[in-house]
Amino acid sequence: MLINKKIGFIGGGNMAEAIIKGLLADSFRADAIMVAEPQEQRRKSLSSTYGIGTSDSGSAVAGQADIVILAIKPQMAAGVLSDLEPAIPADKLVISIMAGIPTTYIEESLASGVRVVRVMPNTAALIQAAASAICPGRKADDSDLATATEIFSRVGAVVTTTEKLMDAVTGLSGSGPAYVFSFIEALSDAGVKNGLARDVSLKLAVQTVLGAARMVDETGDHPALLREKVTSPGGTTIAGLHTLENGRFHGLVMDAVDSACAKSRELAGK
Repeated sequence: MLINKKIGFIGGGNMAEAIIKGLLADSFRADAIMVAEPQEQRRKSLSSTYGIGTSDSGSAVAGQADIVILAIKPQMAAGVLSDLEPAIPADKLVISIMAGIPTTYIEESLASGVRVVRVMPNTAALIQAAASAICPGRKADDSDLATATEIFSRVGAVVTTTEKLMDAVTGLSGSGPAYVFSFIEALSDAGVKNGLARDVSLKLAVQTVLGAARMVDETGDHPALLREKVTSPGGTTIAGLHTLENGRFHGLVMDAVDSACAKSRELAGK
């Protein structure tokens, strides 16, 4: 899907850089990547680090690219799309990673018939371990979804969903790393409270979360079944789980995702 294609990024921030790293790590040509970025120092850094083309003009990059990736903050959408409109004809594929901005808004801001795919990656794209969800706009077809999947699978796992569920994706996997970071911090603090050195406690907490996640992924077993296997009658684990449930641990995590979903809808003006 990507053979002989040029990809133009509008915005050269951390997420754009993560995607660029993933593309180059999988043998995509540096001379087929361009980035439009207003900050000169950032342009120089991207160019010298990755050997890609850069420009301060979004329309110039969009005009040369076969695939345009909108990697800008959602509050910049109106102004940037207005500038890009003359440079993006209906035969180009536009991929947006702008949180909360629906495909219809992008479609209505650009040439009639433009094909749009929306993607919600998360911060783990920075280490090529993202969870990304993609959904098609009204004109995007299976080939466009396959192209987006090919790009984002290079920075992690990809699932396809419908646009009405993208707020749920934002609340779960988009915001999810922050929940996990907080859990790791709490585990580490608990170890320190009980006498472990900070570096030892943090290493144990991180590896515990990594190992547990791998077990779910590699065994295919439901998390509840794996939890049951670690929970001996009358043992330490059931005592700890009892305390978590007294504090509504399960319900609080679900509430956190609900709150993030609601905020995503609010930001999108829904």
